[in-house]
Amino acid sequence: MSSSPQVWPEGILPLVAILRGIRPDEILEVAAALQEAGIGAIEVPLNSPSPLESIERLAANFGDRCLCGAGTVLRPADVAAVHAAGGRLIVTPNTAPAVIERAVTLGLTVMPGFATATEAFAALGAGAGMLKLFPAASYGPSHLKALRDVLPPAVSVFAVGGVGAANLAPWRAAGCAGLGVGGDLYRAGHPAGEVHRRALALVAAWRAAQ
Repeated sequence: MSSSPQVWPEGILPLVAILRGIRPDEILEVAAALQEAGIGAIEVPLNSPSPLESIERLAANFGDRCLCGAGTVLRPADVAAVHAAGGRLIVTPNTAPAVIERAVTLGLTVMPGFATATEAFAALGAGAGMLKLFPAASYGPSHLKALRDVLPPAVSVFAVGGVGAANLAPWRAAGCAGLGVGGDLYRAGHPAGEVHRRALALVAAWRAAQ
């Protein structure tokens, strides 16, 4: 399955499971639960235990059908380490042009965090083709709707931070192209069965909102 740093990969729902705090010994069981529920994009934040080991296991076992990579990526060196581990997704909490440029150079899908129009255009200028409004709950759907009026139509904006199955409809109406979901899907120690149940609810809510 090919991907581009400019567009979301075809055939994968625009829903990113954020597995903050997950351990390498549980990553495959949780990833399988997500896949079975219809979620094919997985982010392992770099402040999780042994994150590169988890990403390496994900890439080796699910890389042909899952867009997997890292979140909370703060430095260009982190991008290179994720790439070496087999990750193809780079998600940042902030707008860091050097990180974006390194990801684009390596052919990775990059989703930089932003809050303002200034940050959004700085990210696009560095080569990003999609953006992550973060923390989305702090700004609300009306903020995204106003930004959509000035952003290029082809640029996808994902809402991350406080968005989940229960409140995604107004975000969709405001022009949100996708979501990154953490605590509503997974918290450290959640069993795979619970993750599967939550993932099914998220996928159903996303499809209903469309």
